[in-house]
Amino acid sequence: MNGLSIPEQNIFVDKQSGKDFERPQYKKLVKRLKPDDLLYIKSIDRLGRDYGEILEQWRILTKEKGVDIVVLDMPLLDTRRGKDLMGTFLSDIVLQVLSFVAENERANIRQRQAEGIAAAKARGVKFGRPPMPLPDNFFQVHQAWRGKKLTLNQAADACAMPASTFYYKALQFENTTKIKRLPL
Repeated sequence: MNGLSIPEQNIFVDKQSGKDFERPQYKKLVKRLKPDDLLYIKSIDRLGRDYGEILEQWRILTKEKGVDIVVLDMPLLDTRRGKDLMGTFLSDIVLQVLSFVAENERANIRQRQAEGIAAAKARGVKFGRPPMPLPDNFFQVHQAWRGKKLTLNQAADACAMPASTFYYKALQFENTTKIKRLPL
């Protein structure tokens, strides 16, 4: 974009995924666009990855807002050229094919990601933060809390953890001790 001599204040970059159009910078960009503005997009999948939404956003930008669009890595997607019927037809076909490819790639990424997660879980990989060990006073505080000598908040404070965490750990502890006490 810098090579196109676009002023810095006219470059909009979203740091989040292009899975939908609920992106802050994209919304800001669309609000600022006026008829006859020229919008450069690096690649069609940078615009979005949902087939129907890409086509809808393209229609909104080109038809409703009257903006010209240039997709840098696909010269056929340049609405400044070929504003006749044939040019519009070719642009529409290319746009539909690329939008389909973008959405299909997103679906493939999700499937590969799910397969990778399942394979990692099968190998015993644990996801998320490792659980913090219970404080040394947890069992005494738990007994005092269950004996109604402490409130939930007091018990949590005594263990230096949020009330929700204390409650969750208390239920876990109670469930594991019940299982151990069941006769065989």
